[in-house]
Amino acid sequence: MATLTFAPPQSTGHPTASGPKPSPASANAGTRADRYAQTLIMTLLFAAPAILCLHAGAVADPDIWWHMRVGELILQNHHILRTEPFSRGFAGTPWVVYSWLFELLMFKIYQWFGLMGILGYSTGMILAITAAMYHMVRRLQADFIVSVLLTYAACYSFCHLYTPRPWMFSILFFILELDILMQARKTGRLRGLLWLPVIFALWANIHIEFIYGLFLTGMVFLESLAANRRNGARDSLPVVPAACALVGSGLATLANPFGWRIYQVIYDLVTQGGGLKQVSEMQAIPFRDLPDYCVLALALASVAALAWSRRFRIFESGVLLFAIVMSFREIRDIWLLCAVAAAVLASAIPARKDSKVVRLPRFALALAILGAIGILLLAPRVLKVDNAKLLSQVINTMPVHAVEAVREKGYPGPLFNEFDWGGYLIWSLRQPVAIDGRTNLYGNDGMDRSITTWNGLPNWATDPQLKSARLIIGHVNSPLTQLLRLDSNYQLVYEDKIAAVFVVRN
Repeated sequence: MATLTFAPPQSTGHPTASGPKPSPASANAGTRADRYAQTLIMTLLFAAPAILCLHAGAVADPDIWWHMRVGELILQNHHILRTEPFSRGFAGTPWVVYSWLFELLMFKIYQWFGLMGILGYSTGMILAITAAMYHMVRRLQADFIVSVLLTYAACYSFCHLYTPRPWMFSILFFILELDILMQARKTGRLRGLLWLPVIFALWANIHIEFIYGLFLTGMVFLESLAANRRNGARDSLPVVPAACALVGSGLATLANPFGWRIYQVIYDLVTQGGGLKQVSEMQAIPFRDLPDYCVLALALASVAALAWSRRFRIFESGVLLFAIVMSFREIRDIWLLCAVAAAVLASAIPARKDSKVVRLPRFALALAILGAIGILLLAPRVLKVDNAKLLSQVINTMPVHAVEAVREKGYPGPLFNEFDWGGYLIWSLRQPVAIDGRTNLYGNDGMDRSITTWNGLPNWATDPQLKSARLIIGHVNSPLTQLLRLDSNYQLVYEDKIAAVFVVRN
Protein backbone atom coordinates (compact mmCIF):
# COMPACT_ATOMS: atom_id res chain seq x y z
CA MET A 1 0.00 0.00 0.00
CA ALA A 2 1.24 3.54 -0.70
CA THR A 3 3.11 5.26 2.12
CA LEU A 4 1.41 7.90 4.21
CA THR A 5 2.18 11.52 3.30
CA PHE A 6 1.02 14.28 5.57
CA ALA A 7 2.13 17.38 3.67
CA PRO A 8 2.57 18.63 0.10
CA PRO A 9 6.02 19.28 -1.36
CA GLN A 10 7.84 22.30 0.02
CA SER A 11 7.41 25.54 -1.86
CA THR A 12 10.34 26.55 -4.09
CA GLY A 13 9.66 30.25 -3.69
CA HIS A 14 12.35 32.53 -2.16
CA PRO A 15 11.88 34.04 1.30
CA THR A 16 11.04 37.71 1.48
CA ALA A 17 13.52 40.15 2.84
CA SER A 18 11.11 41.76 5.29
CA GLY A 19 11.41 40.81 8.96
CA PRO A 20 14.17 39.02 10.81
CA LYS A 21 15.05 35.56 9.62
CA PRO A 22 14.22 32.95 12.29
CA SER A 23 17.13 31.04 13.71
CA PRO A 24 17.40 27.28 12.94
CA ALA A 25 16.94 26.48 16.62
CA SER A 26 13.67 28.44 16.93
CA ALA A 27 12.40 27.04 13.64
CA ASN A 28 13.09 23.50 14.80
CA ALA A 29 11.42 24.18 18.13
CA GLY A 30 8.36 25.56 16.35
CA THR A 31 8.23 22.58 14.01
CA ARG A 32 8.55 20.17 16.91
CA ALA A 33 5.72 21.89 18.77
CA ASP A 34 3.56 21.78 15.65
CA ARG A 35 4.23 18.07 15.28
CA TYR A 36 3.24 17.42 18.88
CA ALA A 37 0.10 19.54 18.45
CA GLN A 38 -0.97 17.80 15.26
CA THR A 39 -0.35 14.35 16.73
CA LEU A 40 -2.45 15.31 19.77
CA ILE A 41 -5.26 16.60 17.54
CA MET A 42 -5.15 13.37 15.55
CA THR A 43 -5.42 11.38 18.77
CA LEU A 44 -8.47 13.34 19.89
CA LEU A 45 -9.98 13.08 16.41
CA PHE A 46 -9.68 9.30 16.39
CA ALA A 47 -11.09 8.99 19.90
CA ALA A 48 -14.03 11.40 19.53
CA PRO A 49 -16.42 9.33 17.34
CA ALA A 50 -15.52 6.17 19.28
CA ILE A 51 -16.40 7.92 22.55
CA LEU A 52 -19.79 8.85 21.05
CA CYS A 53 -20.28 5.17 20.30
CA LEU A 54 -19.19 4.16 23.79
CA HIS A 55 -21.47 6.73 25.41
CA ALA A 56 -24.48 5.56 23.38
CA GLY A 57 -23.85 1.98 24.53
CA ALA A 58 -25.97 0.46 21.75
CA VAL A 59 -25.93 -3.27 22.55
CA ALA A 60 -29.68 -3.95 22.48
CA ASP A 61 -29.56 -4.29 18.71
CA PRO A 62 -32.38 -6.44 17.25
CA ASP A 63 -30.09 -8.51 15.00
CA ILE A 64 -26.88 -9.03 16.98
CA TRP A 65 -28.51 -11.88 18.92
CA TRP A 66 -29.23 -14.18 16.00
CA HIS A 67 -25.79 -13.35 14.60
CA MET A 68 -24.24 -14.64 17.83
CA ARG A 69 -26.46 -17.71 17.84
CA VAL A 70 -25.18 -18.57 14.35
CA GLY A 71 -21.61 -18.22 15.58
CA GLU A 72 -22.39 -20.48 18.52
CA LEU A 73 -23.80 -23.19 16.24
CA ILE A 74 -20.79 -22.96 13.92
CA LEU A 75 -18.47 -23.58 16.85
CA GLN A 76 -20.62 -26.40 18.20
CA ASN A 77 -21.02 -28.22 14.86
CA HIS A 78 -17.62 -27.31 13.37
CA HIS A 79 -19.10 -26.41 10.01
CA ILE A 80 -20.97 -23.58 8.30
CA LEU A 81 -24.76 -23.77 8.46
CA ARG A 82 -26.39 -24.50 5.12
CA THR A 83 -30.04 -25.00 6.12
CA GLU A 84 -32.37 -22.71 8.05
CA PRO A 85 -32.58 -23.67 11.78
CA PHE A 86 -34.37 -20.70 13.37
CA SER A 87 -37.57 -19.94 11.46
CA ARG A 88 -40.81 -21.90 11.87
CA GLY A 89 -41.92 -21.34 8.31
CA PHE A 90 -38.59 -22.00 6.60
CA ALA A 91 -36.96 -24.66 8.79
CA GLY A 92 -34.76 -26.99 6.77
CA THR A 93 -34.71 -24.85 3.64
CA PRO A 94 -31.34 -23.82 2.09
CA TRP A 95 -29.75 -20.79 3.75
CA VAL A 96 -26.70 -18.79 2.70
CA VAL A 97 -24.98 -17.61 5.89
CA TYR A 98 -23.09 -14.81 4.16
CA SER A 99 -21.88 -13.16 7.41
CA TRP A 100 -20.54 -16.34 9.01
CA LEU A 101 -17.12 -14.90 9.82
CA PHE A 102 -18.63 -11.89 11.58
CA GLU A 103 -20.98 -14.15 13.53
CA LEU A 104 -18.16 -16.39 14.66
CA LEU A 105 -16.17 -13.35 15.76
CA MET A 106 -19.07 -11.82 17.69
CA PHE A 107 -19.88 -15.00 19.58
CA LYS A 108 -16.27 -15.38 20.69
CA ILE A 109 -16.13 -11.73 21.76
CA TYR A 110 -19.32 -12.17 23.76
CA GLN A 111 -17.92 -15.33 25.37
CA TRP A 112 -14.82 -13.46 26.49
CA PHE A 113 -16.23 -10.08 27.51
CA GLY A 114 -20.02 -10.28 27.68
CA LEU A 115 -22.04 -7.23 26.64
CA MET A 116 -18.96 -5.02 27.01
CA GLY A 117 -17.42 -7.11 24.24
CA ILE A 118 -20.30 -6.23 21.91
CA LEU A 119 -19.88 -2.55 22.73
CA GLY A 120 -16.12 -2.90 22.40
CA TYR A 121 -16.55 -4.26 18.88
CA SER A 122 -18.56 -1.21 17.80
CA THR A 123 -16.18 1.19 19.51
CA GLY A 124 -13.07 -0.43 18.06
CA MET A 125 -14.51 -0.51 14.57
CA ILE A 126 -15.45 3.18 14.74
CA LEU A 127 -11.87 3.95 15.78
CA ALA A 128 -10.54 1.96 12.82
CA ILE A 129 -13.03 3.63 10.44
CA THR A 130 -12.09 7.11 11.65
CA ALA A 131 -8.38 6.40 11.23
CA ALA A 132 -8.96 4.99 7.74
CA MET A 133 -11.11 7.98 6.80
CA TYR A 134 -8.44 10.41 7.99
CA HIS A 135 -5.71 8.49 6.14
CA MET A 136 -7.72 8.73 2.91
CA VAL A 137 -8.62 12.40 3.34
CA ARG A 138 -5.11 13.48 4.38
CA ARG A 139 -3.52 11.94 1.31
CA LEU A 140 -5.92 13.97 -0.84
CA GLN A 141 -5.89 17.22 1.13
CA ALA A 142 -2.74 19.15 2.04
CA ASP A 143 -4.33 21.28 4.77
CA PHE A 144 -4.25 19.54 8.16
CA ILE A 145 -7.18 21.47 9.65
CA VAL A 146 -9.39 20.86 6.63
CA SER A 147 -8.53 17.15 6.80
CA VAL A 148 -9.49 16.95 10.47
CA LEU A 149 -12.78 18.78 9.94
CA LEU A 150 -13.72 16.69 6.91
CA THR A 151 -12.93 13.45 8.72
CA TYR A 152 -14.97 14.32 11.78
CA ALA A 153 -17.90 15.63 9.74
CA ALA A 154 -18.00 12.44 7.68
CA CYS A 155 -17.79 10.11 10.69
CA TYR A 156 -20.26 12.11 12.77
CA SER A 157 -22.82 12.13 9.94
CA PHE A 158 -23.40 8.37 10.17
CA CYS A 159 -23.32 8.15 13.99
CA HIS A 160 -26.78 6.49 13.92
CA LEU A 161 -25.01 3.43 12.49
CA TYR A 162 -22.68 3.00 15.48
CA THR A 163 -24.25 -0.38 16.24
CA PRO A 164 -22.81 -3.92 16.43
CA ARG A 165 -23.53 -4.93 12.85
CA PRO A 166 -21.38 -6.43 10.09
CA TRP A 167 -21.85 -3.22 8.11
CA MET A 168 -19.04 -1.79 10.23
CA PHE A 169 -16.65 -3.93 8.21
CA SER A 170 -18.29 -2.79 4.97
CA ILE A 171 -17.67 0.84 5.93
CA LEU A 172 -14.03 0.13 6.78
CA PHE A 173 -13.32 -1.96 3.67
CA PHE A 174 -15.05 0.55 1.40
CA ILE A 175 -12.94 3.42 2.72
CA LEU A 176 -9.74 1.38 2.38
CA GLU A 177 -10.65 0.47 -1.20
CA LEU A 178 -11.60 4.04 -2.08
CA ASP A 179 -8.30 5.25 -0.66
CA ILE A 180 -6.35 2.70 -2.73
CA LEU A 181 -8.19 3.57 -5.96
CA MET A 182 -7.95 7.34 -5.48
CA GLN A 183 -4.21 7.11 -4.88
CA ALA A 184 -3.63 4.79 -7.82
CA ARG A 185 -5.50 7.17 -10.10
CA LYS A 186 -3.72 10.20 -8.66
CA THR A 187 -0.14 8.94 -8.61
CA GLY A 188 -0.13 6.12 -11.17
CA ARG A 189 1.36 3.75 -8.61
CA LEU A 190 -0.41 0.45 -9.07
CA ARG A 191 1.11 -1.66 -6.30
CA GLY A 192 -1.71 -0.77 -3.91
CA LEU A 193 -4.20 -2.51 -6.22
CA LEU A 194 -2.76 -5.85 -5.08
CA TRP A 195 -4.57 -5.35 -1.76
CA LEU A 196 -8.00 -5.37 -3.42
CA PRO A 197 -8.42 -9.17 -3.79
CA VAL A 198 -7.38 -9.60 -0.14
CA ILE A 199 -9.96 -7.04 0.97
CA PHE A 200 -12.73 -8.61 -1.12
CA ALA A 201 -11.94 -12.16 0.02
CA LEU A 202 -12.49 -11.05 3.62
CA TRP A 203 -15.40 -8.76 2.78
CA ALA A 204 -17.41 -11.48 1.02
CA ASN A 205 -17.27 -13.64 4.16
CA ILE A 206 -18.33 -10.84 6.50
CA HIS A 207 -21.02 -8.74 4.83
CA ILE A 208 -23.08 -8.77 1.67
CA GLU A 209 -22.36 -5.12 0.89
CA PHE A 210 -19.08 -6.06 -0.77
CA ILE A 211 -21.14 -5.42 -3.91
CA TYR A 212 -20.69 -1.68 -3.26
CA GLY A 213 -16.95 -2.19 -3.44
CA LEU A 214 -17.28 -3.99 -6.76
CA PHE A 215 -19.18 -0.96 -8.03
CA LEU A 216 -16.10 1.16 -7.24
CA THR A 217 -13.77 -1.07 -9.24
CA GLY A 218 -16.35 -1.16 -12.04
CA MET A 219 -16.39 2.64 -12.21
CA VAL A 220 -12.59 2.74 -12.35
CA PHE A 221 -12.68 0.32 -15.28
CA LEU A 222 -15.33 2.35 -17.13
CA GLU A 223 -13.31 5.50 -16.57
CA SER A 224 -10.20 3.81 -17.98
CA LEU A 225 -12.11 2.71 -21.09
CA ALA A 226 -13.43 6.23 -21.65
CA ALA A 227 -9.97 7.72 -21.10
CA ASN A 228 -8.46 5.25 -23.56
CA ARG A 229 -10.91 6.33 -26.25
CA ARG A 230 -9.93 9.95 -25.62
CA ASN A 231 -6.23 9.04 -25.92
CA GLY A 232 -5.63 9.35 -22.20
CA ALA A 233 -6.98 11.55 -19.45
CA ARG A 234 -5.87 12.79 -16.10
CA ASP A 235 -6.55 10.77 -12.97
CA SER A 236 -7.39 7.50 -14.69
CA LEU A 237 -5.82 4.05 -14.68
CA PRO A 238 -4.63 2.19 -17.78
CA VAL A 239 -7.21 -0.25 -19.09
CA VAL A 240 -5.31 -3.45 -18.31
CA PRO A 241 -4.62 -2.71 -14.59
CA ALA A 242 -8.20 -1.47 -14.15
CA ALA A 243 -9.56 -4.65 -15.74
CA CYS A 244 -7.28 -6.82 -13.60
CA ALA A 245 -8.46 -4.98 -10.47
CA LEU A 246 -12.10 -5.60 -11.39
CA VAL A 247 -11.67 -9.24 -12.37
CA GLY A 248 -9.39 -10.02 -9.42
CA SER A 249 -11.80 -8.42 -6.96
CA GLY A 250 -14.76 -10.27 -8.45
CA LEU A 251 -13.01 -13.64 -8.33
CA ALA A 252 -11.94 -13.01 -4.74
CA THR A 253 -15.58 -12.67 -3.67
CA LEU A 254 -16.10 -16.29 -4.71
CA ALA A 255 -13.71 -17.41 -1.97
CA ASN A 256 -16.59 -18.08 0.40
CA PRO A 257 -18.36 -21.28 1.51
CA PHE A 258 -21.24 -20.72 -0.93
CA GLY A 259 -19.40 -19.60 -4.08
CA TRP A 260 -21.56 -17.86 -6.68
CA ARG A 261 -24.75 -18.46 -4.66
CA ILE A 262 -23.90 -15.44 -2.56
CA TYR A 263 -24.99 -13.30 -5.50
CA GLN A 264 -28.44 -14.86 -5.27
CA VAL A 265 -28.75 -13.27 -1.84
CA ILE A 266 -27.87 -9.89 -3.35
CA TYR A 267 -30.56 -10.35 -5.98
CA ASP A 268 -33.14 -11.24 -3.34
CA LEU A 269 -32.27 -8.20 -1.25
CA VAL A 270 -32.45 -5.87 -4.24
CA THR A 271 -35.78 -7.19 -5.54
CA GLN A 272 -37.59 -7.35 -2.19
CA GLY A 273 -38.77 -3.87 -1.20
CA GLY A 274 -40.91 -4.71 1.81
CA GLY A 275 -38.25 -3.69 4.29
CA LEU A 276 -38.14 -0.19 2.82
CA LYS A 277 -41.56 0.47 4.34
CA GLN A 278 -41.38 -1.53 7.56
CA VAL A 279 -37.79 -1.55 8.84
CA SER A 280 -36.61 1.79 10.24
CA GLU A 281 -33.00 1.40 9.11
CA MET A 282 -34.18 0.74 5.54
CA GLN A 283 -36.31 3.87 5.30
CA ALA A 284 -35.30 7.25 3.91
CA ILE A 285 -33.46 9.84 5.99
CA PRO A 286 -36.07 11.55 8.22
CA PHE A 287 -34.09 14.80 8.69
CA ARG A 288 -34.92 15.14 12.35
CA ASP A 289 -31.51 15.78 13.90
CA LEU A 290 -28.09 17.28 13.19
CA PRO A 291 -26.35 14.21 11.68
CA ASP A 292 -29.08 13.99 9.02
CA TYR A 293 -28.45 17.57 7.96
CA CYS A 294 -24.70 16.97 7.99
CA VAL A 295 -25.28 14.24 5.41
CA LEU A 296 -27.25 16.71 3.30
CA ALA A 297 -24.51 19.32 3.65
CA LEU A 298 -21.85 16.84 2.55
CA ALA A 299 -23.95 15.89 -0.47
CA LEU A 300 -24.50 19.49 -1.55
CA ALA A 301 -20.90 20.50 -0.95
CA SER A 302 -19.46 17.56 -2.90
CA VAL A 303 -21.79 18.16 -5.86
CA ALA A 304 -20.84 21.84 -5.84
CA ALA A 305 -17.13 20.94 -5.70
CA LEU A 306 -17.41 18.73 -8.76
CA ALA A 307 -19.40 21.38 -10.63
CA TRP A 308 -16.89 24.09 -9.69
CA SER A 309 -14.01 22.09 -11.16
CA ARG A 310 -15.61 22.54 -14.62
CA ARG A 311 -14.27 19.16 -15.70
CA PHE A 312 -16.41 16.07 -15.91
CA ARG A 313 -14.85 13.36 -13.79
CA ILE A 314 -16.33 10.00 -14.64
CA PHE A 315 -15.24 8.14 -11.53
CA GLU A 316 -16.05 10.82 -8.95
CA SER A 317 -19.33 11.78 -10.60
CA GLY A 318 -20.53 8.20 -11.05
CA VAL A 319 -19.60 7.09 -7.54
CA LEU A 320 -21.07 10.23 -5.96
CA LEU A 321 -24.36 9.82 -7.84
CA PHE A 322 -24.56 6.18 -6.76
CA ALA A 323 -23.79 7.11 -3.14
CA ILE A 324 -26.44 9.84 -3.11
CA VAL A 325 -29.13 7.53 -4.49
CA MET A 326 -28.34 4.69 -2.08
CA SER A 327 -27.91 6.94 0.97
CA PHE A 328 -31.12 8.90 0.48
CA ARG A 329 -32.93 5.63 -0.18
CA GLU A 330 -31.94 3.85 3.05
CA ILE A 331 -30.60 5.20 6.33
CA ARG A 332 -28.27 2.25 6.76
CA ASP A 333 -26.35 3.24 3.61
CA ILE A 334 -25.66 6.89 4.45
CA TRP A 335 -22.04 5.97 5.19
CA LEU A 336 -21.58 5.58 1.42
CA LEU A 337 -22.29 9.24 0.84
CA CYS A 338 -20.20 10.31 3.82
CA ALA A 339 -17.12 8.43 2.60
CA VAL A 340 -17.43 9.46 -1.05
CA ALA A 341 -18.20 13.09 -0.22
CA ALA A 342 -15.17 13.25 2.09
CA ALA A 343 -12.93 11.96 -0.71
CA VAL A 344 -14.40 14.33 -3.32
CA LEU A 345 -14.14 17.38 -1.05
CA ALA A 346 -10.63 16.49 0.11
CA SER A 347 -9.39 16.37 -3.47
CA ALA A 348 -11.28 19.53 -4.51
CA ILE A 349 -10.73 21.98 -1.63
CA PRO A 350 -7.51 23.96 -2.12
CA ALA A 351 -5.13 24.27 0.80
CA ARG A 352 -4.93 27.62 2.53
CA LYS A 353 -2.07 29.77 1.30
CA ASP A 354 -0.99 30.59 4.86
CA SER A 355 -1.19 26.99 6.08
CA LYS A 356 2.02 25.83 7.70
CA VAL A 357 3.70 22.78 6.22
CA VAL A 358 4.46 20.27 8.97
CA ARG A 359 5.91 16.90 8.07
CA LEU A 360 4.93 14.28 10.60
CA PRO A 361 7.01 11.14 11.04
CA ARG A 362 5.60 7.93 9.63
CA PHE A 363 4.83 6.57 13.08
CA ALA A 364 2.64 9.59 13.95
CA LEU A 365 -0.53 7.91 12.70
CA ALA A 366 0.19 4.75 14.68
CA LEU A 367 1.06 6.83 17.74
CA ALA A 368 -2.24 8.73 17.47
CA ILE A 369 -4.17 5.46 17.17
CA LEU A 370 -2.41 4.06 20.24
CA GLY A 371 -3.20 7.25 22.12
CA ALA A 372 -6.85 7.00 21.14
CA ILE A 373 -6.93 3.38 22.29
CA GLY A 374 -5.54 4.49 25.65
CA ILE A 375 -8.29 7.09 25.97
CA LEU A 376 -10.95 4.54 25.09
CA LEU A 377 -9.65 2.07 27.64
CA LEU A 378 -10.13 4.69 30.36
CA ALA A 379 -13.43 6.05 29.02
CA PRO A 380 -15.72 3.26 30.38
CA ARG A 381 -14.68 4.11 33.94
CA VAL A 382 -15.33 7.80 33.37
CA LEU A 383 -18.66 7.15 31.64
CA LYS A 384 -19.51 4.39 34.16
CA VAL A 385 -20.25 1.85 31.46
CA ASP A 386 -20.04 -1.82 32.42
CA ASN A 387 -21.83 -5.11 31.83
CA ALA A 388 -24.43 -4.37 34.51
CA LYS A 389 -25.40 -1.04 32.96
CA LEU A 390 -25.56 -2.57 29.48
CA LEU A 391 -27.74 -5.41 30.79
CA SER A 392 -30.20 -2.88 32.16
CA GLN A 393 -30.42 -1.37 28.67
CA VAL A 394 -31.20 -4.77 27.21
CA ILE A 395 -33.84 -5.41 29.91
CA ASN A 396 -35.52 -2.10 29.04
CA THR A 397 -35.62 -2.98 25.35
CA MET A 398 -35.93 -6.75 24.99
CA PRO A 399 -38.31 -9.29 26.64
CA VAL A 400 -35.64 -10.51 29.07
CA HIS A 401 -37.92 -11.22 32.03
CA ALA A 402 -40.62 -12.64 29.79
CA VAL A 403 -38.15 -15.20 28.46
CA GLU A 404 -37.17 -16.08 32.04
CA ALA A 405 -40.83 -16.66 32.89
CA VAL A 406 -41.33 -18.88 29.84
CA ARG A 407 -38.28 -20.93 30.74
CA GLU A 408 -39.32 -21.26 34.38
CA LYS A 409 -42.83 -22.44 33.52
CA GLY A 410 -41.74 -24.51 30.55
CA TYR A 411 -44.33 -23.14 28.14
CA PRO A 412 -43.98 -25.00 24.83
CA GLY A 413 -44.10 -23.59 21.32
CA PRO A 414 -44.75 -23.10 18.49
CA LEU A 415 -43.90 -19.44 19.10
CA PHE A 416 -45.44 -16.31 17.58
CA ASN A 417 -43.45 -13.11 18.05
CA GLU A 418 -42.83 -9.57 16.86
CA PHE A 419 -40.29 -8.68 14.16
CA ASP A 420 -37.96 -6.65 16.41
CA TRP A 421 -37.71 -9.40 19.03
CA GLY A 422 -37.13 -12.35 16.75
CA GLY A 423 -33.34 -12.15 16.93
CA TYR A 424 -33.28 -11.96 20.72
CA LEU A 425 -35.71 -14.87 21.06
CA ILE A 426 -33.53 -16.97 18.75
CA TRP A 427 -30.64 -16.31 21.12
CA SER A 428 -32.36 -16.53 24.49
CA LEU A 429 -35.36 -18.85 24.12
CA ARG A 430 -33.80 -21.36 21.71
CA GLN A 431 -37.13 -21.95 19.96
CA PRO A 432 -37.93 -21.45 16.26
CA VAL A 433 -39.47 -18.00 15.77
CA ALA A 434 -42.24 -16.73 13.51
CA ILE A 435 -40.12 -13.88 12.14
CA ASP A 436 -36.83 -12.07 12.75
CA GLY A 437 -34.65 -9.43 11.12
CA ARG A 438 -33.58 -11.45 8.07
CA THR A 439 -35.84 -9.64 5.61
CA ASN A 440 -34.52 -11.52 2.57
CA LEU A 441 -35.63 -14.83 4.14
CA TYR A 442 -39.24 -13.82 4.85
CA GLY A 443 -39.77 -11.64 1.81
CA ASN A 444 -42.36 -8.95 1.31
CA ASP A 445 -45.35 -11.22 1.94
CA GLY A 446 -44.04 -12.60 5.23
CA MET A 447 -43.18 -9.16 6.57
CA ASP A 448 -46.49 -7.65 5.46
CA ARG A 449 -48.42 -10.48 7.10
CA SER A 450 -46.57 -10.06 10.41
CA ILE A 451 -47.05 -6.28 10.47
CA THR A 452 -50.75 -6.66 9.65
CA THR A 453 -51.28 -9.14 12.47
CA TRP A 454 -49.40 -7.24 15.16
CA ASN A 455 -51.18 -4.02 14.22
CA GLY A 456 -54.51 -5.77 14.77
CA LEU A 457 -55.74 -4.99 11.27
CA PRO A 458 -58.70 -6.86 9.72
CA ASN A 459 -58.14 -10.60 9.29
CA TRP A 460 -55.46 -10.64 11.97
CA ALA A 461 -56.97 -13.82 13.41
CA THR A 462 -56.47 -15.67 10.12
CA ASP A 463 -52.69 -15.41 10.25
CA PRO A 464 -51.52 -19.04 9.82
CA GLN A 465 -48.49 -18.48 12.05
CA LEU A 466 -50.70 -17.15 14.85
CA LYS A 467 -53.32 -19.88 14.42
CA SER A 468 -50.70 -22.63 14.73
CA ALA A 469 -48.89 -21.03 17.69
CA ARG A 470 -49.31 -22.04 21.33
CA LEU A 471 -47.03 -19.35 22.79
CA ILE A 472 -47.21 -15.63 21.95
CA ILE A 473 -44.69 -13.03 23.10
CA GLY A 474 -45.34 -9.44 22.14
CA HIS A 475 -44.91 -5.87 23.26
CA VAL A 476 -47.23 -5.02 26.12
CA ASN A 477 -48.71 -2.06 24.22
CA SER A 478 -49.06 -3.58 20.75
CA PRO A 479 -52.59 -3.70 19.22
CA LEU A 480 -52.48 -7.50 18.94
CA THR A 481 -51.71 -7.78 22.65
CA GLN A 482 -54.84 -5.79 23.47
CA LEU A 483 -56.92 -7.99 21.20
CA LEU A 484 -55.58 -11.18 22.75
CA ARG A 485 -56.50 -9.92 26.22
CA LEU A 486 -60.15 -9.98 25.09
CA ASP A 487 -59.98 -13.29 23.26
CA SER A 488 -61.10 -16.29 25.31
CA ASN A 489 -58.84 -18.60 23.30
CA TYR A 490 -55.74 -17.02 24.84
CA GLN A 491 -54.60 -16.76 28.45
CA LEU A 492 -52.26 -14.02 29.71
CA VAL A 493 -49.62 -15.79 31.82
CA TYR A 494 -47.02 -13.05 32.23
CA GLU A 495 -46.80 -9.28 31.86
CA ASP A 496 -44.33 -6.52 32.70
CA LYS A 497 -43.57 -3.03 31.40
CA ILE A 498 -41.99 -4.42 28.25
CA ALA A 499 -43.66 -7.68 27.20
CA ALA A 500 -46.76 -9.80 27.58
CA VAL A 501 -46.89 -13.59 27.25
CA PHE A 502 -49.96 -15.55 26.17
CA VAL A 503 -50.59 -19.27 25.85
CA VAL A 504 -53.41 -20.98 24.00
CA ARG A 505 -56.10 -22.37 26.29
CA ASN A 506 -56.56 -26.14 26.07
